[in-house]
Amino acid sequence: MLTKRIIACLDVHAGRVVKGVQFVDLIDAGDPATQAARHAREGADEIVLLDITATHEGRATLLDTVSRTAKALFVPFCVGGGIRSARDAEQVFEAGADKVSINSAALADPSLIGAIGASFGSQAVVVAIDARRDPNAADPVRDAQVYVQGGRRPIGRTVVEWAREAEDRGAGEILLTSMDSDGTRAGFDCELTAAVSEAVGIPVIASGGAGTVAHFADVFGRGKAHAALAASIFHFGVSTSRSLKEELAKSGVPVRLPC
Repeated sequence: MLTKRIIACLDVHAGRVVKGVQFVDLIDAGDPATQAARHAREGADEIVLLDITATHEGRATLLDTVSRTAKALFVPFCVGGGIRSARDAEQVFEAGADKVSINSAALADPSLIGAIGASFGSQAVVVAIDARRDPNAADPVRDAQVYVQGGRRPIGRTVVEWAREAEDRGAGEILLTSMDSDGTRAGFDCELTAAVSEAVGIPVIASGGAGTVAHFADVFGRGKAHAALAASIFHFGVSTSRSLKEELAKSGVPVRLPC
C-alpha cells in the first residue's frame, strides 16, 4: 500500500494565515513563513499555501509571501490562489513553489492545466475543487456541485465530472475540499472523497473537516484518499503531524514517520 501523506494547509489573507468555518468567520492564525516552518518541523509531508481572496479580489498571488515561506521550508510546497495563466504559475515557481494549485481559472479555461503541465510537468499541477453536496439531488454525493471564487458561486458542474476532465487535461492531483465540512472538525466527507477517488486515476487530497486521528484513518480507508490536508488542528495546537502520524501508524495506516 502506498504511503499516505499528511499535508498542512495555510489559508492566507492579506499576508496572514487565517482559518474559518465553511469559508467564513475568519480568525488570525499567524505568519505564513513561521507557521509553515513549524508544521514542517513537526512532520508534515507537504505544505499548501492558498491565497484565498486573490481570485475574488482580481489580483495576483502575493509573491513576497510565497518567497518568504519557501525559504523556510525543506518539504514540498504547493501554492494556489490568483494563478490565472502559465506566466502566473511561472512566477510562483520562481518564488519557490514546487507545485501550483489552480481552481477558478482552470474552470474558466481548462487548457490552462495542460499549458502549465507542458512547462513544469503534470506532477506540478494540482487542480483544486471546492465542493458542496446538493441536498435536493437524487444522489447528493454523485451530484455534488463545484463552486468558484473562494466558494462563493456554483459553476453548474458536478464534482466527479470536473475531476475526470481535469485528469484528462493533465492534472497531477486533485485537491478536494468539502465546503460542508470545512473547519468543522467533524470529519472529512468520506463518501464524496471516495466518489472522486474512484472516478480518477490520479491522487486525491481530502480537505475539510479534520478533527481527530480517527477522521484521517477514515478518509484514508473508507474515503480512499491518497493524502489528507488539515489546517485548524495544526494551527491551534490540537495536534501535530508527528503525533498524528504516530497514532495512524499504530492503527495500521502507512505513513512516513519523521526522524
